[in-house]
Amino acid sequence: MIDWTIRKYGELNDRYPTHTKIVRFLISGGTATLTNLVLLYAFTDLLGIWYIASAIAAFIIAFIVSFTLQKFWTFGDMSRDGMHRQAIIYFTAGALNLCLNTVLLYVFVEYIGLHYLISQIIISALIAIENYFIYQFLIFKRSRIEQLP
Repeated sequence: MIDWTIRKYGELNDRYPTHTKIVRFLISGGTATLTNLVLLYAFTDLLGIWYIASAIAAFIIAFIVSFTLQKFWTFGDMSRDGMHRQAIIYFTAGALNLCLNTVLLYVFVEYIGLHYLISQIIISALIAIENYFIYQFLIFKRSRIEQLP
């Protein structure tokens, strides 16, 4: 079953590389988002930490998960050279997104009256759309094909 799945994935990736990249992006982003939401809930409701502080801590941990998955799996950038530059740009984008996330979360909860988890889901979707284009065209520009010898 695993061999069949790997073979089918390879065939789909060869035929529809852009589509499979988007699917990988969604899975990677979904994993990071799930990490963010679970940690946000755990820090806030289980540990009693203020939801803004919880959101920052959860976002930072999810950021690490996201960078690893996006670099190596979604965009297939296996290069080690330039990884520090990528990490700095990724971190800068992440820091800006953290600020955006925190401000929007505060506005959605305090002024609009939405529950903090619902607010975080909406904000995560908005940031995900922005991130795809930043990652694709700015951070992980090199594709697997360009890296082949």
